[in-house]
Amino acid sequence: MAGGLAAVFLVLYAGDLTVYHLRGSPQSKVTVNRYVTIPLKGRKSEYDYLGTLDQACSISLFPQSGESTCWQLRRNPNQGLTD
Repeated sequence: MAGGLAAVFLVLYAGDLTVYHLRGSPQSKVTVNRYVTIPLKGRKSEYDYLGTLDQACSISLFPQSGESTCWQLRRNPNQGLTD
């Protein structure tokens, strides 16, 4: 069962990579909001807004060329950093 799922995943990833390269490695940019999390006393946290940033992304089903997918960044535009 697990081997079959792994095989399906590999086929999907290989197909996505092939289409990504055949389309000329399409990329786009998504505007994301950046926050930094600062730990405080008593297990509390402070969130400081750092501003917006245009982040490069790949137009594909899976992350390609070391970049996140555009659909994932559009769905989760808030990027948190820990200090």
